[in-house]
Amino acid sequence: MNRTALALSLAGVLSLAAATQAAAWTRSSSTTTARGIYNTQAAGACAGGTCSRGATTTGPYGGTVSRSGSVTRTAPGTYNYNRTTTGPNGNSVNRSGTVTRY
Repeated sequence: MNRTALALSLAGVLSLAAATQAAAWTRSSSTTTARGIYNTQAAGACAGGTCSRGATTTGPYGGTVSRSGSVTRTAPGTYNYNRTTTGPNGNSVNRSGTVTRY
C-alpha cells in the first residue's frame, strides 16, 4: 500500500514537472523571399499568471529586428500587456495597455 502511495506521489510530481516544462518553448525558422533568407529565433514561457515572448529576425544583409513582450493576468478577465520592437537601426517602439473581457 505504501509503495502505491509513493508511486502515485512520484507520478504527480513528474506530471507537475512536465507541465512546467511544457509552459516554456523555443522555435526557429527560415523564410526565403526574393530578397534573400530571413532567420528567426523565438522563445517564450508562462509562469505565475504572466506569459512572455521574445523573437529576433535577421535579414539577408545582417539587419536585425527584435520584439519582446508579455501579458499578465491582473484580475479575472483583465490583462496588462507590453511589447517593445527594435528595428535594424536601433529605434524602438513600445506599446502597452490593459484589456478587459466583459
